[in-house]
Amino acid sequence: MVIAVGGGKGGIGKSLIAANLGVYLSQRGAKVVLVDADLGGANLHTCLGVKPPRTTLSDFVNRRVNDLNEVVANTGIPNLGLISGALDQLSAANPKYTQKLRILREVSRLDVDAIIIDLGGGTGFNILDFFLIADHGILTVVPEPTSIENAYRFIKAAYYRRLKTAEMSWNLRPLVEAAMSDRGSQGLRTPADLVAYVEKRDPEGGARLRHELERFPLELIVNQARSPEEERLGEAIADACRKYFGIRMQFLGAVPFDDAVWQSVRHRRPVLIDAPQSLASQSIMRIADTLGVRISR
Repeated sequence: MVIAVGGGKGGIGKSLIAANLGVYLSQRGAKVVLVDADLGGANLHTCLGVKPPRTTLSDFVNRRVNDLNEVVANTGIPNLGLISGALDQLSAANPKYTQKLRILREVSRLDVDAIIIDLGGGTGFNILDFFLIADHGILTVVPEPTSIENAYRFIKAAYYRRLKTAEMSWNLRPLVEAAMSDRGSQGLRTPADLVAYVEKRDPEGGARLRHELERFPLELIVNQARSPEEERLGEAIADACRKYFGIRMQFLGAVPFDDAVWQSVRHRRPVLIDAPQSLASQSIMRIADTLGVRISR
């Protein structure tokens, strides 16, 4: 199972969520590899309290290492490995298309129960492609206007990236382009309207397009929630996503603002290890249990 944790901006706790999901699943007996895919600013090792690994994803990208298993570093936590992002070259932050395909292919071949990919902030194609290959694409937001705005921007970018892939697969580009160029007169105000337009003119192709977009692996975590109202923000975002994009977003839950989290960061230890009884830790455990990771060992 591949789990990708992304967000529309940095500084919203993506790495902390990814690291602690990995810790909890490994504590349950699952074999897990964390992948730091923030290729320009890798810091997942810091969340785990380990030194920067000598061999990183940039070594694999640049073929200094041919087997991705050689990049998996020991974290000191049983069942939990780490593939660190590129620490030594900014050029690795923007791998070529063939390099990206190689990373995606080899990551999916790792012999583990769960692969958790910590993505960089933003909406670049590299980030979106990692997000869209996942079985669970988890979007992280904090209850702040800028974070919510960036989250919608991320959803829109990922949606259209998925749409572009689907239209190429089913030869629907001419029809989609016609709809986009004439969307004003056709009353196409939302992406859901666009899919309905395609279905009306090409029922078979439109049905395939809708099916592909319904497979969009979109889930949501609200991080640093300080009140019940902020915790319920996730349901509001999911409802807006359904109405505007016509896709189902699953709200996995909220992680409350908790002093134990920043204290664990200072201690350079995952909060599930530093303060397992904290409210934040308990919330992350509940969220992880909803993911349905099968433990084969």
